[in-house]
Amino acid sequence: MSAHILVAEADERQAQVLRMYLRSEGHEATIVRDGRTAVETARRLRPDLLVLDAEMPKVGGHDVCRILRQESDVPVLMLTARSGEDDLLLGHRLGADDCVTKPYSPCELMARVGTLLRRVKRSTPAPDAAVLRVGPITVDPLRQEVVGPSGHHVACTRGEFAVLRVLASEPGRVFTRGQLLGRTGGRVSSTSGRTIDMYMVTLRRKLEPDPRRPQYLITVYGIGYKLTPGAGSGADGAGPGPSPVLPVRAPRSPGRVSCPAPSRRR
Repeated sequence: MSAHILVAEADERQAQVLRMYLRSEGHEATIVRDGRTAVETARRLRPDLLVLDAEMPKVGGHDVCRILRQESDVPVLMLTARSGEDDLLLGHRLGADDCVTKPYSPCELMARVGTLLRRVKRSTPAPDAAVLRVGPITVDPLRQEVVGPSGHHVACTRGEFAVLRVLASEPGRVFTRGQLLGRTGGRVSSTSGRTIDMYMVTLRRKLEPDPRRPQYLITVYGIGYKLTPGAGSGADGAGPGPSPVLPVRAPRSPGRVSCPAPSRRR
């Protein structure tokens, strides 16, 4: 499948290597060297995919991702030299569809590009998709909109929306990470269960009144996740669960008090 790919890479040598590999896969590649030009070029060319270095001059890669995500649904594959969980979460939270840590294998990167392009191509929702409501959360597959508990629209990335849509399709059902990956219609670009965990972290930040004590997006330890209509399930151990019901014993009759037999002394 041939595609027009915009590569925003500050390192000229690395950019040329990427161009060579992309062309060998049959893709057309446009190279830009700074973040400001990346935004302008993406607006003008409307590429099929943006390969974006997080460390860009003039406008940083994270800012480029944030700006473009507000304007378009262009898939973004972010390259980052930082492998910490917070850095990877930041890329996903800003709207990146996949993140690759430097240094990387060009062959692995091409595989990620191909997988992302194929999955995005078949990710268009069905025109008759019904609006899903779980408690105060509304998911509209046709308009790709989410309304949170506060009544306001919540901006979600492609992957976040796909995961939330699956959870909302069967409220209360526990989905494993593998099931969520398999039922997202190609919108989750990675095949790693850790990606699902990252989406859950960012979704909780957007939908939960207190992300540390989730009321709706619940973890079922050792299994996966579920979406519930209200607070108090306590299924993930982070929020307060219902008070345990203790058995009530009838009081003993004063006339039937049993005492242990005294021990004999020799």
